[in-house]
Amino acid sequence: MKFNELGLSDDLLKAVTTAGYEEATPIQAETIPMVLDGQDVIGQAQTGTGKTAAFALPILEKIDKSNQNVQALVVSPTRELAIQTQEEIYKLGRNERANVQVVYGGADIRRQIKALKNHPQVVVGTPGRLLDHIRRHTLKLDHVQMLVLDEADEMLNMGFLDDIEDIIKQLPEERQTMLFSATMPPEIKRVGVQFMKDPKHVKIKAKELTTDLIDQFYVRSRDFEKFDVMTRFFDVQSPDLTIVFTRTKRRVDEISSGLQARGYNAAGIHGDLTQKRRTQIMNQFRHGQLDILVATDVAARGIDIDDVTHVYNYDIPQDPDSYVHRVGRTGRAGKHGVSMTFVTPNEMDYLREIEKLTKVRMLPLKPPSDEEALVSQLGAAKDTVVDLINKTDTEKFAKVAESLLAEYDAEDLVAALLNDVTKDNSSQVPVKITPERPLPRRGGKRHGNGGGYHRGGNGGGNNHRGGGNFRHRQDRRGGSDSRNHDSRNHGGNGSRHSNGNGGRRSDGGSHGFTIRKKD
Repeated sequence: MKFNELGLSDDLLKAVTTAGYEEATPIQAETIPMVLDGQDVIGQAQTGTGKTAAFALPILEKIDKSNQNVQALVVSPTRELAIQTQEEIYKLGRNERANVQVVYGGADIRRQIKALKNHPQVVVGTPGRLLDHIRRHTLKLDHVQMLVLDEADEMLNMGFLDDIEDIIKQLPEERQTMLFSATMPPEIKRVGVQFMKDPKHVKIKAKELTTDLIDQFYVRSRDFEKFDVMTRFFDVQSPDLTIVFTRTKRRVDEISSGLQARGYNAAGIHGDLTQKRRTQIMNQFRHGQLDILVATDVAARGIDIDDVTHVYNYDIPQDPDSYVHRVGRTGRAGKHGVSMTFVTPNEMDYLREIEKLTKVRMLPLKPPSDEEALVSQLGAAKDTVVDLINKTDTEKFAKVAESLLAEYDAEDLVAALLNDVTKDNSSQVPVKITPERPLPRRGGKRHGNGGGYHRGGNGGGNNHRGGGNFRHRQDRRGGSDSRNHDSRNHGGNGSRHSNGNGGRRSDGGSHGFTIRKKD
């Protein structure tokens, strides 16, 4: 359905066109007319389906721009999502001069108080910080006409339900309420019954919980093997932009610093980082200055980047609904995506529960060998060398090149260059990831370490080595800093080539490779 069929004003239609939207997504096509008609709406939609515009456009259509009171309130579970939502509403409402402000924890509250004095018509915020402003009387909600609860199931998981109810009690009873959630647990349904008036339901069918654009695989691997297996997949698949999900903050730190130590351009985010550092890392990832983002579920909530090609579930989520949120980070805006989930033998029950929810049977993948990973690395290294040759003014280095060729074999010189642009493997840089307590077996049964281990986890089944349409790309590392294996350095260095030498190793090479002089 076209946006001009939804009853929006010309100014909003211009903003929609400027933002690059062409046709309304299903959630937008069904929700926008209902909201414009004044109805309460419950939308069950995963991240990436366009739900922000589904509530932003009718809000911008209905608010009175000449009224300086807060008329619409959007509650978001995380700082990142709140910021992105505010930016989206501001972008769509720019032509109509809508005043939109965002408030969230971890930032200077005095600046937010100053911003709220500028009379915003729309406020977006996280539950805790919104309550702070309400209690300080710096945010007055007595003129709010529209309330949006975004990613309500995630706010439930984060323990915000009481805060949300406290916020709702501060609002006028005569208002319009919209609730969006990827899943619909009983507690969220109760919110709908208690605080909404005859809400209309817009629901995505279960078969659409994970899009057909995402190829979903699983890899059976023991916990202590996961890291080496994952990095071999990185080498074979050459993903462009990747998110690695882990269960704990400690694993974010260990995995991100381990990836840096092996030469991958990676950084990690979790709730213990300062807001400034989290924003810095997210901006680097959003602008392609990081290849791999390692994150916990909570820290990654609200990541809204269309170009993520791969999601790796280093730890299988305990809650199947979390899987839907995770893989929804890829396969967006009509683009192809790949999801890979690492499963220990005693976690197969969790995998089956995910498959029941998503109605998708994940395909098993056999881990690549070290030899296969090296072949892929060398292919990428060759591409890098070819690119270097094409960019280099060879005349400038002709005399030194002749001198080296006179002293060494050409084959050895090329091999040394390939060695320099190839990442370290596990034998050169061992990485130890602290074991986590295994998930309890479903049904409450105790479990041991049995269950039989099959290297590929597929019992001799199909070997989907490629995992989608992959291509080799240039070796993109973070420079000499990326070799630091200090677990505190989980934030990355913010640059692909911070050492100014094109990202090559500054450690003199660690592959045990020597060049023999000519006799």
